[in-house]
Amino acid sequence: MSLQYWYMLPVSILIATTAMASGVGGATFFTPIFILALGLSPEVAIGTGLITEVFGFASGLYAYFRKRLIDFRLGGQLLMVTVPLALAGTWIAGSIAPDILKTVLGVGLFAIALSFLRAPEHKDVVRMDKAIEEEYGGAKAETCLVSADGEQICYTVCNRTEGRLISGIGGLFVGMISTGLGEMNSYFLLQRCRVPSKVSVATSVFVVAITALVAASGHLFQFVQSGRDVLATVFSLVIFTVPGVIIGGQLGSLVASRISQHTLERSLGVLFIIVAALTLGEVIL
Repeated sequence: MSLQYWYMLPVSILIATTAMASGVGGATFFTPIFILALGLSPEVAIGTGLITEVFGFASGLYAYFRKRLIDFRLGGQLLMVTVPLALAGTWIAGSIAPDILKTVLGVGLFAIALSFLRAPEHKDVVRMDKAIEEEYGGAKAETCLVSADGEQICYTVCNRTEGRLISGIGGLFVGMISTGLGEMNSYFLLQRCRVPSKVSVATSVFVVAITALVAASGHLFQFVQSGRDVLATVFSLVIFTVPGVIIGGQLGSLVASRISQHTLERSLGVLFIIVAALTLGEVIL
């Protein structure tokens, strides 16, 4: 373990601030940086990105737990699919050629970029929440949550089988390339499962945090088997990235209240297209 990656502390603060403000998993940013800027192998970059992300999600998960907005029943049903597939993805990542893994990462980043560019605006989210309340709330609702603020949120979860399939694919991607589950859950829970936006976000954070923790543990186990050199590199990074994401996680909520979410998502969509092109370019060239 060394201090050669000291500059990752301010970089991590910036990344975590952006990630928390936009709702994107930090590994989506960290993994390409570790590969493109630091020259790490894809499997080491992915595992280290996930380990860092777990600490970043911890503060957000605690905040949503205190707000009582997590649907633990729905989250548990999704975790039954995402956790085993995340472990499968971890095994696949350690078994395939680095160039193939980079290609999968590049394609995944393109998909995430498109999801940002096509993300609904705030007014559309408000409209969907109202439609959910009118169609699936009240006496027809199967689930009711009472938030810490005393707000009662009632709804009926639709398309459960489709949701498990979509989340399962996201879990596989988390294990393979460290990202994808949060973006897939955001689409599924609100637009397909008809879960109100507040509960969708909170439940997605819960599912992603637990799934990322399991996937990170799988990668860490592989690092231990790989030997001291790999472990030294990983720990030389996380001693700076973990404090960075903890600090950035607190700053992100402040930034989110001052920047248009729609503008931030569009900007990140363009950024991820550029990063995806660079990642795929490394494979081609």
